[in-house]
Amino acid sequence: MSLVEHALSYVRAISPYQPGKPISELAREMGIPVDRIVKLASNENPLGMSPKARRAVEAAISGSERYPDQFELIRVVAERCGVAQDQVVLGNGSNDVLDLIARVFLAPGRSAVFAQHAFAVYPLATLSTGAELIATPARNYGHDLNAMRAAIRADTRVVWIANPNNPTGNFLPYPEVRAYLEAVPKDVVVVLDEAYNEYLPPAERVDTAAWIKDFPNLVVTRTFSKIFGLAGLRVGYALASAEIADLMNRVRQPFNVNNLAIAAAIAALDDHLFVAESYELNRRGMEQLVAGLKRLGLEHIPSHGNFVTFRVGDGAGVNQKLLKQGVIVRPIGGYGLPEWLRVTIGSEPENTRFLDALERAL
Repeated sequence: MSLVEHALSYVRAISPYQPGKPISELAREMGIPVDRIVKLASNENPLGMSPKARRAVEAAISGSERYPDQFELIRVVAERCGVAQDQVVLGNGSNDVLDLIARVFLAPGRSAVFAQHAFAVYPLATLSTGAELIATPARNYGHDLNAMRAAIRADTRVVWIANPNNPTGNFLPYPEVRAYLEAVPKDVVVVLDEAYNEYLPPAERVDTAAWIKDFPNLVVTRTFSKIFGLAGLRVGYALASAEIADLMNRVRQPFNVNNLAIAAAIAALDDHLFVAESYELNRRGMEQLVAGLKRLGLEHIPSHGNFVTFRVGDGAGVNQKLLKQGVIVRPIGGYGLPEWLRVTIGSEPENTRFLDALERAL
């Protein structure tokens, strides 16, 4: 028997996560100059990182010989979110804290519920523990909370909910989410992934961290990778009851967030002007892209994130034609949507470049 055959069967069965194609990779494959490539595939902030965060990183480099001290970022996040410090768990991106939840609560003989077309990390985190994945059919390409309640079994320990959802952009009104929490058994952990929370219109935002005192089985996860522009530094966090946070910290790597990421995240939380500018750029860009897709006669899914998913028929074929023009978007056949592509909202020139390339690719 080979070494591979000795590996856990449920690990061997996993299909690895496929990230968006890097600019450098496309440059190598197609021979296109890097400065002629537009990447709108990974829901990154077209404005880059917060200027305050950049200055903080530059200042923090001189302390890189020291192991990270996460205390100050935990303090700032707790204060910002209105929770105690022992309710905050930092992660190497929010992906890390999602994995921590799975490691704490899932195992062979247990199950987790998620929605069709939801974020690929949920099945990966679930299956990596040997737990069973229960996928419920989507409703209008998003979560059907009634189906997700009905799918819970006696062995279900986790429910994964993304709001807004990636890759479709669907949004669940928060009264519906709260009603779902009230209906779920109290021994089932409900993970509310709010990676795109800051892109919601202010009138639709809700302080879900305040719900934790009413629902000790709720875990809220957020990231600095999107509107704060720190995707390359990898930093996110979870908000949970002190009991759940304690369990997550027991399996968390001791120094999972590095010095530069800590400094950048603290500064980014204080850069309110940058966040406001990013939100406004996204709002205008959404209008530009949706208008362009309608002009081309393409169906799209209304989005509450910083991306739009649209139907082109042959997703893989159109994607290849875009790549040949130096435009990177996200094929989502792996999400059960082979006829669709997802495009990140970029700057106005990037959006124009994408729409021009798309028209030629159709």
